[in-house]
Amino acid sequence: MVWHPTLADRSGPIYRRIVEALATDVAEGRLQSGELLPTHRALARLLKVDLSTVTHAYREARARGLIEARVGRGTFVAESLSQPRSKHPSGITFDLSMNMPPQPLGADLEGRITRGLNALARSPGLSSYLSYRDPGGILEEREAAAEWLRPRLSTADASRLVICPGTQSVLPMLLTGLMTSGDTVLADMLTYPGMKAAAAHAGVRLVGVEGDKSGMLPDALERAIGRHKPKAVYLIPTIHNPTAITIPLVRRRSLVEVLRKSNLTLIEDDAYGLLEPEAIPMANLAPELTYLAASVSKCMAPGLRVSFLLTPTSQAADSVIETLRAFVQMTPPLTLGIVVKWLRDGSADEIVAAIRAEAAGRQKLAAQILSKHRYHARPNGHHIWLPLPDRWTSLALVANAQQRGLAIVGSETFLVGGKAPNAVRLALGAATSRHELGSALGLLLTSLDAPARANQIV
Repeated sequence: MVWHPTLADRSGPIYRRIVEALATDVAEGRLQSGELLPTHRALARLLKVDLSTVTHAYREARARGLIEARVGRGTFVAESLSQPRSKHPSGITFDLSMNMPPQPLGADLEGRITRGLNALARSPGLSSYLSYRDPGGILEEREAAAEWLRPRLSTADASRLVICPGTQSVLPMLLTGLMTSGDTVLADMLTYPGMKAAAAHAGVRLVGVEGDKSGMLPDALERAIGRHKPKAVYLIPTIHNPTAITIPLVRRRSLVEVLRKSNLTLIEDDAYGLLEPEAIPMANLAPELTYLAASVSKCMAPGLRVSFLLTPTSQAADSVIETLRAFVQMTPPLTLGIVVKWLRDGSADEIVAAIRAEAAGRQKLAAQILSKHRYHARPNGHHIWLPLPDRWTSLALVANAQQRGLAIVGSETFLVGGKAPNAVRLALGAATSRHELGSALGLLLTSLDAPARANQIV
């Protein structure tokens, strides 16, 4: 199609009207992410304006993350909002190390945040969002969260819900609240590094349990319970980090049977659950044993720092709230106010859907580029678990990729026990666009296909 922006109903400088028309057409679906835009000269002729005006408009749109220029190919509607790059070691061009959601234009995060702040500013009692609030969220906030979670979590109830500033704060609070230094928690042999850090801080011993392609093995769990006498089990049942395994329902039921037999607490990290909503949370199967943390970090934006912790009982919720008060006092009320508004008006579901669609698009792109390599992933997941050919160790490939300008994460980062497998994790959401992701995966292929021995670094 030929994009023909409507400028007559807008005020201000012409270049700014072009940018606003572009933003509106993207938000309303008339322009699709990745769509080719007219050249500067073609748009100038179409609108009968100076070439410099269009150049100014495209420069402004690029600064706002609405478009991206590709050398030799043209100007395209951006697939994701441009994210400011974190500081990386010298020579790093592409970073696929941080597991985070993309920010597709369709999610309209910046626009929704601006409108959300404006709505809070117009509401009575704005100053209350800048003061101390009840730890764990006020009743209205917890009710809104419970209602939003209930389609997946059938037992979600405000009396058992605690709103926390991110799951990374939930983990040390649970470890210190449920156990004492020296106690044991069981986890997968490879697990989330944040849990490893939280356990080390709390003085809790983390022990790995064997698994297979369907997740933790029930027999191995039963043996580990008998051997180590743990106080809890930590699992990421849906789109596991880093292996991307989603535990099948039959296996989930078998694991719950083992937990019930020992009356053992389950800490369920549901960070990626909303990316695969058909997966039944283990908290539905054993609500009396489970602390489930459902964060918005991977399905909306990590900077919001909001996580919903569903506890086994209202008494357990009260206990967590007291721990929360001692650790961090409360979730930031202003960002929580915006999130709760999104839960109520349907924006949250629209954001999750847009991020899920972008994640699926990135997985399809990765499948094309890595077609000659076997790896593990989920259709809507943010990451890939890539076993390596024999000539590479994960440490050597990570170093090789880094020297080529690509940051990835090796299996050693996730290891709880045993020997680290020869594999790396690739975080697809960390790239600022699919175009950048394609370039990053191209660099990875260069490393993988290099005729190097396992201990060589190029």
